[in-house]
Amino acid sequence: MANIISRRGVLLLGGAALATPFIRTAQAQQTLEWVAGSVGGGWYTMAAGLSSLIAEENPGIRIRVVPGGGLANSTRVNNGQSPLGWGIDAFTAAAARGEEPYTTKHEKLRSLGTGYSPTEHNLVRAVGTGPAGMREILTQRGLKIACPQRSSTDEMTLQRILRFLGSSPDKIRADGGRYLNGSYADIAAAYADGQVDYLYCALAKPAAILTEIGQGRRASQLVGFPDDVRKHLADTYAYAEGRLPAGTYPQLQSADLMVTTMDSVILANESVPDDAAYGITKTLIKNRGTRLTQIHASMGAFDPAVAWKYSGVPLHPGAARAFREAGVMPA
Repeated sequence: MANIISRRGVLLLGGAALATPFIRTAQAQQTLEWVAGSVGGGWYTMAAGLSSLIAEENPGIRIRVVPGGGLANSTRVNNGQSPLGWGIDAFTAAAARGEEPYTTKHEKLRSLGTGYSPTEHNLVRAVGTGPAGMREILTQRGLKIACPQRSSTDEMTLQRILRFLGSSPDKIRADGGRYLNGSYADIAAAYADGQVDYLYCALAKPAAILTEIGQGRRASQLVGFPDDVRKHLADTYAYAEGRLPAGTYPQLQSADLMVTTMDSVILANESVPDDAAYGITKTLIKNRGTRLTQIHASMGAFDPAVAWKYSGVPLHPGAARAFREAGVMPA
């Protein structure tokens, strides 16, 4: 989820929010900035939808959505640049501990729970252009592959896989290959135009760019993750494993695929007022199921009884109150 900050990508709610500080209290109204993912990606779509839902049920809260990226969001929220943001479970825990790829402990991070959007890692190949297995694909000479921009969790994960297989972006280029980075729209276009033969991305299903690739003119196929790759990512970096059902992308797969997965956490700086964290979390709990699924299908997985149990960073006191009132968290 690429780390792109641009004025064009900012969703404005609540009048002249762009000119305000990230938290504003005026006539009992608070404007909170939420750093999401790149424009066009699942995180941005979900944050935009949630901002409308939250404003609808909390007249005193307005959300301003800006683009961001999975790796950078934890630091941005911890430093108070944005008081709210999407995070990835494994990377957020690493940020809190100050472990790779972070160099300092992120001690001001709090969460509003996890399980909001299970996310699959995906490798797409153009049929007939080379080997079909992940190991063979990523170690071949002349590999031409695209992935989201650096500082995204997608690209960091691909680098970890390449390292495990004895390769790297520099080696790919040195061997006459191509390693492109860009927004989701950019890498999808590069793949469709034949500039690359493979595409790597981490997106919650159903991902728009994968659906579009499946409906495109270029015959394509999703590639499963080998057992040892999944185990390495799980054991070393705390990723999870999952199954991508055969019917998820019918044009790209004919059977279930085992893949590496991760999940989304809503991050909050410790300075976010308790009443705001409470109102936002209460709204999410109340609207679980159909309403959240209307925003993005992946949000149908949200389960309040599990969401509060995330231990990567402390639960925000306001969120804890909402989970307790819902009867899913012990007093």
